[in-house]
Amino acid sequence: MAAATNVAKSLVSISQFNKGQASRIFDRLHSESRLIVLKNNQPTAFILSPNEYDRLSEIEEDYALLLEVYERLEKNGDKPGIPMADVMARHGITENDLDEIEDVEIE
Repeated sequence: MAAATNVAKSLVSISQFNKGQASRIFDRLHSESRLIVLKNNQPTAFILSPNEYDRLSEIEEDYALLLEVYERLEKNGDKPGIPMADVMARHGITENDLDEIEDVEIE
């Protein structure tokens, strides 16, 4: 029942946009992660807060990486992988080196 209440609270009629209430609607995204826009009482669009968009994008990226892992595991068959500790030792990388690296954003 709580989920239905949350959905009902997130509904926005497109007529509210036509009445000049867009600013008020977008302000709601400070406290709500997403809004459902209704046209003729049917869901037409979703409006996401920037945080929700980032969260969903990260999930999508993680899923793509997971698929890549499964593809590589399937391709390698029963061949054992190389432990990370061995790779780090081979290249002279320490845990401290990893801790000191800043996050890099790749687009």
